[in-house]
Amino acid sequence: PKGTMAFSGKYEFEGDENYDAFVQKIGLPSDKVEMGRNCKIVTEVVQNGNDFTWTQHFPGGRTTTNTFTVGKEADMETMGGKKFKATVKMEDGKLVADFPNYRHTAEICGGKLVEVSAQRSGVVHKKTKKIP
Repeated sequence: PKGTMAFSGKYEFEGDENYDAFVQKIGLPSDKVEMGRNCKIVTEVVQNGNDFTWTQHFPGGRTTTNTFTVGKEADMETMGGKKFKATVKMEDGKLVADFPNYRHTAEICGGKLVEVSAQRSGVVHKKTKKIP
């Protein structure tokens, strides 16, 4: 759809809310919990119309990349390394994807990437990332 927000850019971790409660609810292994806490993950987004390449660069050189087209089913991977299929939708300028244990939204707000993961029981994890 026309008028969607431009997501392209490299974003550094700025802050988050409710991380521990959220990762406990989704059953993330403890080694991954520690890795993700205050982790200086850099998120790199390349958007070409409705096509996205979404890469997480972890300290130490590990990366996770999800490539998808809005409205089409794609193979995805969670931060815990689980593979699954999802269809990413665009709703009110937000990218929305249903992960196995939660619903993930991403939007550009004031030049920052704001990601919200809402677990089925209602626990919400919010991450804010800024362009360095």
